[in-house]
Amino acid sequence: MRIISIANQKGGCAKTTTAVNLSAALAESKKKVLLIDLDPQANASQWFGVSGSNKNSYQLFSSKIPIAELIQPTKIKDIYLIAGHQDLAAVEKVVANELGIDFLLKRRLKDLHSRDWDFLIIDTPPTLGFLTVNALTSSGEVLIPVTTHVMTLSGVAQLINKYHEIKEVLNPDLEILGFLPSRVDLRTKHSKEILQSLIDRFGNKVLKSIIRENVRLAEAPSFGETILIYDSQSGAANDYRDLAREIIELG
Repeated sequence: MRIISIANQKGGCAKTTTAVNLSAALAESKKKVLLIDLDPQANASQWFGVSGSNKNSYQLFSSKIPIAELIQPTKIKDIYLIAGHQDLAAVEKVVANELGIDFLLKRRLKDLHSRDWDFLIIDTPPTLGFLTVNALTSSGEVLIPVTTHVMTLSGVAQLINKYHEIKEVLNPDLEILGFLPSRVDLRTKHSKEILQSLIDRFGNKVLKSIIRENVRLAEAPSFGETILIYDSQSGAANDYRDLAREIIELG
């Protein structure tokens, strides 16, 4: 079982879009996926039509309910979900007096049967706080979506600093799976320049797959569908298929 956190503290970087549609593309490739939504906004859960559930990721931290009881099927074969919940916003206060709070999620995930899952995908909130630290401490890999806009590069630097800190202190096994160029518009010089800046800075850690700007991709969550269902033949659907293949090959 590969555990991959999708992280970037900057909002609007297609993090949840990537979590949902990568999960769908992996499932289409016959991989069994568990998606854990750690964002208090629970956008990934809403995308799958699961919101306000009394089985949710808040209980991973606040209760002793077995993790298996928090897992729900989605309408897509081979994708299962532990839903997000707004109470996650206050969960750090709830667990403040516990020992080793940065390892709470990691301890809970030990109760999963790794043979039951090919991929565990964690969608993190747009911050570098308690929830994201727990996700990264629990993961073997981090996937970093980066939009090709100049203001996103400063945010990447902060995330890289946090990554090195966690790798040194909390999780020496954590590796960067790659930087995923997202919302790329190759018709513009600016987008091409930012993409090249990423490659110049991070080399082969920039994934070959890119997610192009696509109106169908923007429409899909309004219909509660992944892009692979909403418009299976679109460029965006094929972009996520390429991403899934690349990630499988990198494993």
